[in-house]
This record gives sequence, structure tokens and C-alpha cells, in this order.
Amino acid sequence: MSGVKQTDISPVLVTGATGRVGRVVIDQLLDAGVPVRALTHRSEAATTMPTKVEVFTGDLTVPESLDPALKGAGAVFLVWTAPPRTAAAVVERLASHARRVVFLSSPHQTPHPLFQQPNPMAVLHADIERLIAATGVESTIIRPGMLASNSLAWWAPAIRAGEVVRWPHGTAETAPVDDRDVAAVAAQTLYQNGYVGGDYVLTGPESLTQAAQVGVIGDTLGHRIAFEEMTPDEFRNLWEGAAPNSVVDMLLAAWSAAVGQPAYVTTEVADILGTAPRTFHQWAADHATAFMEGS
Repeated sequence: MSGVKQTDISPVLVTGATGRVGRVVIDQLLDAGVPVRALTHRSEAATTMPTKVEVFTGDLTVPESLDPALKGAGAVFLVWTAPPRTAAAVVERLASHARRVVFLSSPHQTPHPLFQQPNPMAVLHADIERLIAATGVESTIIRPGMLASNSLAWWAPAIRAGEVVRWPHGTAETAPVDDRDVAAVAAQTLYQNGYVGGDYVLTGPESLTQAAQVGVIGDTLGHRIAFEEMTPDEFRNLWEGAAPNSVVDMLLAAWSAAVGQPAYVTTEVADILGTAPRTFHQWAADHATAFMEGS
């Protein structure tokens, strides 16, 4: 990523600053010489940020709490992590202060069964996109598919314990995208010109069944990981209380609909960054220790 002089650009405000994508966006912007502000829900999160980052405490459910962070900001990376009721007020505030908004959305418009199942999050994302468009602010929409890092939450506990990975719809194919590639695209669209009005679906480079993804993790660890099919009802029981029922239902419907056809794969990461997207094997190799016993 080409560097820019600090004097050339206003600070970029990153919401969701401690999240999987937002935290890497911060590093990418700093590497490019862009001044960064981080919006965090809790003040103690400041201790996890690089010293160059200006940290603000704010809450998307209290729109006026964002004003100090927004004053003088040139662009905002928006990750919506709150209930929908304050979305209109927040978007209005962003547009009144910043010149550009880059929104982390989802591929809910993509004509592939994986992304076409009823999904409350997709409805929220579509509403926020309409709100952003209505303000007339410069905007870019980023739409990652399945994140490679999901496998840490899904499969790492069983793999670390040396157990069989039991999961539903093992033959469903997805194209996991590396969080670092999503963050790199977001960062570039935040401070470089040429991406205003862009709408990018970001995927990894290959279609892999869920069972094959577990196999890739096994390859990087140097041993085979057994995979067994789980019924949808077993999956619901497994995640009871750990994830909202609507999310569990959405995942099951998406995987079920995706069985029997290749995943949706785009070239957007390579088109924007000029380098090939990381493969799932690369991601797994770089995160191998997270799957090891005792990590």
C-alpha cells in the first residue's frame, strides 16, 4: 500500500475498532501513513490500540456520543454493531461531519443461494445502505462473504481438544475470505480516490466444502481431523444460548441452499489490491497455533 503524507489527509475514524476487521483496518491505515481515530465502546480498549491511534469512547446507540470523534474526521469506516433504531441518526451525523463513509455490509444482493436466505442482518444492512445513499456522502460498500476466521469460533474448540469436528451440511461450499484482505480493501477505499460509489463483494479465491476446510486445517497441523455430519436440530441445540436463533436459522438455511453448487467467487480483492487474495490454506497456516492444544 503506498504511503501518504500525514498533512495530505484528514483523520479516518474506524468504528468497530476492536473487531476482527476494524482492528486490522487500523494497522493498514497506519502503515499507509494515514492518521487514525478509533471508536470504542469501552475506554479500557484504548490499551489495545497502537500509540499513534487517537481513541474515542462512543456508542452507536447514543448518536451524540460520536460527535467528538467525528469533529475534523475526513472518512469513516462504519461497522454496525448495535440495534437498528439509531441507524438513521448515526448516518446523518456521519454525513454531516465526514466526506466519505465506507460501510462493512454483506452480499445480500448477490444472486447465489448462500446469500439469498431470509436474514435480519441483511435487512438491516440494506436499510443502512439506503440511509447512506440518501445523504449524498461519498460512499463505498464492502461485502465480504464468509470470513475465514469464522472457523476459529466454529471448529477450533473441538480441534484443540482432539475431538471429531461435528457440523451440519459438510458438503456446502463457501469461498472463505481472509479478514486481512477485507481490511486491506476497506483501508484503501477509505483514503485513496477512485472507489467512491464502489460496491464490492469480497471472497476468497476458491470454493471449498466445509468438510474440506476442516481438512485444510488438518493439513496445516500435520494430522487428519475427523469430520462427521451433524443434523440441523443438533446444531440448534449446540448453539442454544450462544448465538441468536435468527443467526442459527440463517446459517442453516444458507448452507442447505448452497449444497450441490460451487461457491460464489469474485476477483474484487485482486482487482483492488493488485495482489491475489489469500487462500484458506494460507489463512490456516498463519493461524495454526490457534488450533493447537493449550493455545
